[in-house]
Amino acid sequence: MTVIVGLRYLAVSGGFALLTRARFPGLYAGLDPQIRREIGWSLASAFIYGAPAGLLAWGWQEHGWTRVYTNVSEYPLWWLPGSVLVYLLLHDAWFYWTHRWMHRPTPFRIAHAVHHASRPPTAWAAMSFHPWEALTGAVVIPALVLAIPIHVAALGVVLTVMTVMGVTNHMGWEMFPRRLVQGRAGDWLITASHHQRHHQQYGCNYGLYFRFWDRLCGTDRGLGTFRRADGAGTGPVRAADRAGVAG
Repeated sequence: MTVIVGLRYLAVSGGFALLTRARFPGLYAGLDPQIRREIGWSLASAFIYGAPAGLLAWGWQEHGWTRVYTNVSEYPLWWLPGSVLVYLLLHDAWFYWTHRWMHRPTPFRIAHAVHHASRPPTAWAAMSFHPWEALTGAVVIPALVLAIPIHVAALGVVLTVMTVMGVTNHMGWEMFPRRLVQGRAGDWLITASHHQRHHQQYGCNYGLYFRFWDRLCGTDRGLGTFRRADGAGTGPVRAADRAGVAG
């Protein structure tokens, strides 16, 4: 499972990094030493994520430890999308509060500073965590599969969303259209534009998938700005637009 998690990280982060370099060749200019650190920390995190996943995969197959099921008829069909939403909501709540706690002085200095050493973050930074922080992220999905039933395919959807959003929220440009990001959906869903503000100001925008915890707790500071696609610094531009039209 550690190998699977590591290869998944390399494939998804590498794919979006290649896409970034193809669309905006200068966006990661001068960041090669940082990217090497991000990859190193991320592969260490892959071991921490993979260990409990492997244990539970074995326990599921051999002893039925988890609530993961394979027969669609075991639960109503509406539970297939319902379970995905429940898992994402609970994961988002866990992430918000542990992430906010990580910004207290001591845990930030000990662990979370590793993630924020990515300035600006890149597609390789999604799993760039100190081992203590990786541990807080590695326990949540295993805990959920022990407690809440989910079809194996629905679990695959959850893991896919978790992986893709983790990468795209850090890659330094906005892949989603303006009408989504700045529309009603963007008021509640987190994309790179929202998470970018967190990496700029630190003390805000702690959520992972949804903005409502930030809104409820007064930590939502709106959308951030991106490094210019030509590598010329920072500014109020959307890297999703090659021409650098103001966002």
